[in-house]
Amino acid sequence: HYRLTRPPQPLPLPAAAAPPTLGYRFDKQPATIDDFLARHRIMGLLVIKNGQVLVEKYQYGRTAQHRFISQSMAKSIVSLAVGIALSEGKIKSLDDTVARYEPRMAGCPYGETSIRNLLRMASGVQFCEEYDNKDDLAKFGQIRVAKGTIAAACAFTNREAEAGTRFHYASSETAVLAAMMYAATGQSLSDYLSPRLWQPIGAESEATWIKSRDGIETGGGGFNAVLRDYGRLGMLLANDGKVGDRQVVPRDYLLEATDWHKQPEAFAPRKATPYMGYGYLFWTFPGEKRRFALF
Repeated sequence: HYRLTRPPQPLPLPAAAAPPTLGYRFDKQPATIDDFLARHRIMGLLVIKNGQVLVEKYQYGRTAQHRFISQSMAKSIVSLAVGIALSEGKIKSLDDTVARYEPRMAGCPYGETSIRNLLRMASGVQFCEEYDNKDDLAKFGQIRVAKGTIAAACAFTNREAEAGTRFHYASSETAVLAAMMYAATGQSLSDYLSPRLWQPIGAESEATWIKSRDGIETGGGGFNAVLRDYGRLGMLLANDGKVGDRQVVPRDYLLEATDWHKQPEAFAPRKATPYMGYGYLFWTFPGEKRRFALF
């Protein structure tokens, strides 16, 4: 795996002096945070408001020092990397094809898809992701281990829908973006993001990212960090990409990535899926207010 290095001094994340008692209703009955933890297999729960910790609880033997695997939250971190690379000119346009930066993918459907449509999971390439170890995700992983990310991506040759016209969740598309970023920046995502994201958010611990044998991060998952640093990442997103006075992630890109109003109708909530919408590797919620999630 690769490591994302922390800064010399972490950003303070203090506990609220007088945290409120939080609760909710379940089956029309009042319930507490402890009830919530007892009902769900959650290893850690962190609630932050206005830069202060209201709730921080762990169970199943986990502590604040343990790293937690991101699963598909890593996809949104790939999106942040793309936004930063765009602002630095390492990517000229989201409408460029992947093959402009990674010529080895020229001629295959993923390589001839725009970065924007890969961010939307809208390549149109046929890909079945059912997590049964028999699906295309398993096939992609097997080829990636044996021959590398480029070979795995180019093994999928059937474009069953026009690019940009439909949302179809496929972790392969984030792996393609990880390969594109490696080619565009000349660095692993982890090395690229250490000084541009992980250190600016004031992380208190190193993060790790699982890589494939060709040196490219898995992209679709495999990112690991302590809970409080996920909290700092959440604060960055809640503040439209800023930490203090520093714009870490370009605001315009982040708003476009997380606001369903800024995406075509096919990616709107209740259109992309029966409930959620999709931006640039971020899930969006119904409603007029901008609400989004990483998962």
